[in-house]
Amino acid sequence: MMDLPFIAVMILIMLGISAAVLKRNMIKIVMGVSISASGINLLLVALGYREGGVAPIFTNAPAAQMVLPTPQALTLTSIVIDLAVTAMMLSFVILMYKHYGSTDSRKRRLSG
Repeated sequence: MMDLPFIAVMILIMLGISAAVLKRNMIKIVMGVSISASGINLLLVALGYREGGVAPIFTNAPAAQMVLPTPQALTLTSIVIDLAVTAMMLSFVILMYKHYGSTDSRKRRLSG
């Protein structure tokens, strides 16, 4: 049962990478990258998990019972970065749609 989060991480990352590589629609590619980022965030949270641990915020619990705060901080930072990257990728998709008239990655032609 301990491996369940890591199995979910593998599934999310594989789904995201396959969507980003195999799909032609730019919005689906952005969704694939976002799913992969969610898998990485789940990996960071799963690595910091401690059985019976408590949050290290305003508590008098011994240090042996506290969950490590570093993976939590990395996950929060990763969520913010993922949000910015997703917003930037979607803005590029909008610009490409305005310029080429399609979100299909293979239909764009270089204008000469």
